[in-house]
Amino acid sequence: MKLLTVTGLGSFPRRRQTLPGFSLSLGLTLLWTGLLVVLPLTALLLRPWQHGLSPMIHALHDARMYAALRVSFICAFLAVLIDLPIGLLLAWTLVRYRPPGHRAVDALIDLPFAIPTAVTGIALATLYGPGGWIGAPAGKLGLKLAFSPAGIVIALTFIGLPFIVRSVEPVLRSFPKDVEEAAFLLGASGWQRFCRILLPALAPPLLSGAGLAFARSIGEYGSVIFIAGNQPFHSEVAPLLIVMRLQEFNYDGATSIALILLVTALLCLIAVSHLRRSVSSGLVREDGA
Repeated sequence: MKLLTVTGLGSFPRRRQTLPGFSLSLGLTLLWTGLLVVLPLTALLLRPWQHGLSPMIHALHDARMYAALRVSFICAFLAVLIDLPIGLLLAWTLVRYRPPGHRAVDALIDLPFAIPTAVTGIALATLYGPGGWIGAPAGKLGLKLAFSPAGIVIALTFIGLPFIVRSVEPVLRSFPKDVEEAAFLLGASGWQRFCRILLPALAPPLLSGAGLAFARSIGEYGSVIFIAGNQPFHSEVAPLLIVMRLQEFNYDGATSIALILLVTALLCLIAVSHLRRSVSSGLVREDGA
């Protein structure tokens, strides 16, 4: 009788939501996501086609743009290849060995996230420049690090390293040690334990970190322009060319480059997510078998 309403229709009272304020929180989340993420990306996707198809086609026939994109993509790819073994080694050392001073090293890994990119660029140009602590000895050996594509790779390696370490570290920390101990008792060598047990489990976070590092690197600006040299068709990156096109009031050319970088980053993240799910599902099937 207590469940009957005042009208006597026998309907049940409304259940209270488990989380108070869920509707308000969801609405605010969707609002801020739409204003800060969806709306700017939509504007960037629609802006190049505002004046029709011909200005966009004309902007795409630019050899300098393709040269800048080639420099950005190649240098970002090389930086990721360098970051993968270094990031894995750092994560392994911090989790498994914890040497003296590991807390300071762990804090320094996040330094590229904290300091302004312009400060990073100036510091790297000073260090690897012709008169720098590393650039001067390298110059005597005939190696030009700063103001060349090598300088771009150095800057992007510095920027992308935290993505690899922070993606691998939690997986390595939570990996059950009894699995490695069982393999050791069965006679597996250290290299066999790493390749057949650890590496398959670390493949998804490595792919995720590599994708994030690459997507961040192709659009990096502040830490690159001070060490790149910025020579067209040689060491000019795509984000710098966007700024130059805006200074020339060539908005179609700037937005076309930005659109290519955006689509490339999205495709990279989608591909990495698909590969990560494929690797994870393959590991689950193997465990079930």
